Amino acid sequence: MAEPRVAIAYDCLFPFDAGGGERVYRRMAELLGERGSTVDYVTRTDREVGPDAGFAVVGVWTGDIADAVGTRKMSSAVAFAVALFRYFVRHRRDHDLVVVAALPVLNVFAVRLALLGTRTVVATDWLEIWTWRKWRTYSGALVGTVAFVLQSLGVHVGRIQTVNSGFTRDRLRRYRRRADPIVLGLVDLVGEGTDAARPTATPPFALFVGRHIPDKRLDALPPALAAARAEVPALEAVVAGSGSETGAARRAAEAAGVADAVRFAGRVPDAELERLMGDAAVLVNPSAREGFGLVVAEAASHGTPSVVVAGEDNAAAELVVDGENGFVAASAAPDVLGAAIVRAVAGGEPLRRSTAAWFARERRARSLAGSVTQLVERWRAVSSR
Repeated sequence: MAEPRVAIAYDCLFPFDAGGGERVYRRMAELLGERGSTVDYVTRTDREVGPDAGFAVVGVWTGDIADAVGTRKMSSAVAFAVALFRYFVRHRRDHDLVVVAALPVLNVFAVRLALLGTRTVVATDWLEIWTWRKWRTYSGALVGTVAFVLQSLGVHVGRIQTVNSGFTRDRLRRYRRRADPIVLGLVDLVGEGTDAARPTATPPFALFVGRHIPDKRLDALPPALAAARAEVPALEAVVAGSGSETGAARRAAEAAGVADAVRFAGRVPDAELERLMGDAAVLVNPSAREGFGLVVAEAASHGTPSVVVAGEDNAAAELVVDGENGFVAASAAPDVLGAAIVRAVAGGEPLRRSTAAWFARERRARSLAGSVTQLVERWRAVSSR
């Protein structure tokens, strides 16, 4: 059987939009193209990706998907879903496999309805699956409840499901007991790794990388740094990225008395980010919600251990093995998070070596290339029935 004609439906595209999901779908499109599939990446606007990308970008809608604080807008989710429906109605016979991002979940229903009556296989990809409480917190009582109900129905759509972590796989099975989702390997998205023997910067610093939005809990870092400095007085912090919570984090640094020890670097070029990853003594990711936590793998590719925080919505905790590639703090409380940071900094060269070894092993075991092969094989099995 020939390679499938594939469409990937998602409203963001890396590097024009930054995030883990964007990187996953872009790389998936590239890998499918390398296998010989024709790939259409159906997204918001036409964007130039170059002739060597291996896939075509199809823009179906133009607009902003999130408000000023980074929360997705319901109006935009509806508008993009309608645009997807119209596109796939017009191209009902053009694809054998459609991979549709289930965030927002309206995408799933739009694509499935448009393709009713065709032999096209729909694969729904779940970056995250949230509890009712999480939806209500994120979107308010009414919209959050509606979103939760739609999510509960959406997990039953599609003949193939994919997820980003064992964490999300288990949560999906709460709502679709017999589901057998493919857990995508994502560690190899961050390259082959660098020389982990390179010494860290002096004075040592903790690094934060990510969007400054409420779920990332960046404001937890300054008081934790203050607590850590009681044991490691020279420790500083570098904060990369920007967003609605930057001001709150600056105020937290002043309140904790560490304003002079925290450098807000803003969005930095890729080369500078690579340098920071390698120079940092520890990556600190206090996030309450991660669908995977790719930044942990990025840090590990440089031999830099990570500190994350345990939580019911944080799949990044799956990536950290205490004492091997970092530490999982029980909470974001300053003394608890600060103590985990101290342990990571004190781990020194032995911890950096074991972190690099973890990355080398996991990069082979959790490969997106292998997952794409598994996806195509699952498509072949489903299509032959």
